[in-house]
Amino acid sequence: MRSPPSSLKRKLTCGLKNHKNPAPTVDVIIECEGGIVMIKRKNPPAGWALPGGFVDYGENLESAAVREAREETGLDITLVRQFHTYSDPDRDPRQHTITTVYIARASGKPRGGDDAAEARVFSRDRLPEPIVFDHKRILDDYFMRRY
Repeated sequence: MRSPPSSLKRKLTCGLKNHKNPAPTVDVIIECEGGIVMIKRKNPPAGWALPGGFVDYGENLESAAVREAREETGLDITLVRQFHTYSDPDRDPRQHTITTVYIARASGKPRGGDDAAEARVFSRDRLPEPIVFDHKRILDDYFMRRY
């Protein structure tokens, strides 16, 4: 991991003790071979998900999206645009996260890596089950072109 910019190295405090913030994450809707790439998770919660994960300290959202996609699918992606941000405190059973979702394109055959036991392309009408987190809602919004 690269070291954070010097502007982030200094410790910032807001005067609160034991202050907790939601963790920033990214998820990527990868359009590939006429479908959407999804990963089968190695770790709980078990099920299928969009590629994504936690943003590293000092990393911007776009870099995190590209990194997570490559780590979990083996694909080099091209970000098309930011889709939407989802912030329901219950979206991840492990902790409160806020995710920024990107739409990306890729070609090639995805393969599972890092936290993904498997990576495959699915069509809209043949999505795998179960889909974890709020990724079913995200995909519904995407297919309905809500944002």
